[in-house]
Amino acid sequence: MSSVPGLQADCEELLGAFQEADTVRFERFAELWRERRFHTIFYGRIRALERNKLTKKTLELAQQYFLPPYAFQIRVGALYLLYGLYSTQLCQPKQKIRIALKDWPEIHRFQQDLINSQHYDAAYIFRMLRLARAFHFTAMPKLLNYRTKKKIQENEFKEEFKEPSNRVNSLITNDVLEELMNIHDHYQKMKCVISADKSQPDKALSLIKDDFVATLKDITLEHQEWQQNRTKLFLNAEETDEMPNKKEEGNLLESEGSERANALARIKYKSYSAVAEASKSRRHRQVKLESSEPGSNYGKSPSRSKKTSRRPQLARKRDSSEIKGDMQVAKETVTQHIGMPIITEENSDEEEVSLPKRKRRC
Repeated sequence: MSSVPGLQADCEELLGAFQEADTVRFERFAELWRERRFHTIFYGRIRALERNKLTKKTLELAQQYFLPPYAFQIRVGALYLLYGLYSTQLCQPKQKIRIALKDWPEIHRFQQDLINSQHYDAAYIFRMLRLARAFHFTAMPKLLNYRTKKKIQENEFKEEFKEPSNRVNSLITNDVLEELMNIHDHYQKMKCVISADKSQPDKALSLIKDDFVATLKDITLEHQEWQQNRTKLFLNAEETDEMPNKKEEGNLLESEGSERANALARIKYKSYSAVAEASKSRRHRQVKLESSEPGSNYGKSPSRSKKTSRRPQLARKRDSSEIKGDMQVAKETVTQHIGMPIITEENSDEEEVSLPKRKRRC
C-alpha cells in the first residue's frame, strides 16, 4: 500500500490497541497516541517534496480504514487517526484527505450513526475536519495518470478489523441454545416451587413464554436460510446480468453514436446552408457574380442587392439561434445522466443576526 516501510504496521498497531481498549472515546485514543509518540511519524523528511509525498501516503493509508468493510470501532479510530495526522503534519499548505464522491454518502451515514448513538466526541472531531476543509473531494479514489500501465493493487483488508459477516450465527450457537434451554427449565421448576400448586406455576409468575427457546431456535434457522438464499440469488443475478449488461452497453453506445452523428449532420447542414455575407469592399463583386448567372437580370439596382444581401444574414442569425438551442438541449440531456452527491459546506456561524434598518431622515 505504501512505499514507506513500517508505516502500515504502525497504523494497524495503533488501531489494534484502540480496538482492544473496547471503547470509542477520543480520550483513550489520545492516550495511545501520546504513548507511542505518533506525531513524530513526519520527522526526518527535510525537503518539502519528500514531506508532501510522505504525508499523502500516510493520509491515504489511514483513510482506507475509515470506510467499509471495517468495523464501527475501527472506523472511529481511523477518524481520530486522520484528525491527528492532519493536525500534526509539517506541510505548508497542509495536505488534504482525499475522498471520492462515491464514498461520501457512506461517510455521511456514518456521521448520522455517530450522532444517533450519542458519540458526540467523534461527531465533534468529524465536524472539526469539515470546518478546517481537510477533505479534498475527487472523482476517483486514486490519482489517474495519462498513458501509464501500472497494475492496480487491491487493498488487503485485515481480518481482525473487519465487521463480522453474520452476527446471528456468531451469537446464537448450539451451545448457547442448550444453555438457554437448561436455564429455562430451571426457571420453570423454581416457579413451581414458590407457587401454591407445586405441579404448575401460578399465572402471576408467567413473565416469559414457555416456548421461548424453541421460538428463538426457529427464528435463527429461518435467518440462516434467508441469508443463504439471498447470497445464491445475488450470485445468480450477477452471472445472468453480465451478458445483458454488455448488450445494453453496446446498444447504448450505438444509439448515442447515431444521435451524435445526426446532431452533427444537422449543425453542418444549417451552417453550410447559410450564405456568407460579403464585406463592404467586395460587394460590387457579389453583384457581378449574381448578374453573370444564367437567367439573372442585369438591371438590378444596388439598393436591391443590399436588400437581398440582408436576407442571408437574417437566416444565418436564425440558424445560429437554432444551433445554440440544440446545443443547450444536448447539454441538458447529458447533465441529466450524471448524478453526483451534493456536498454542503460546514459553516461555523450557524445563526444569522438580523440588524434593524435605519430610518431615513426627511
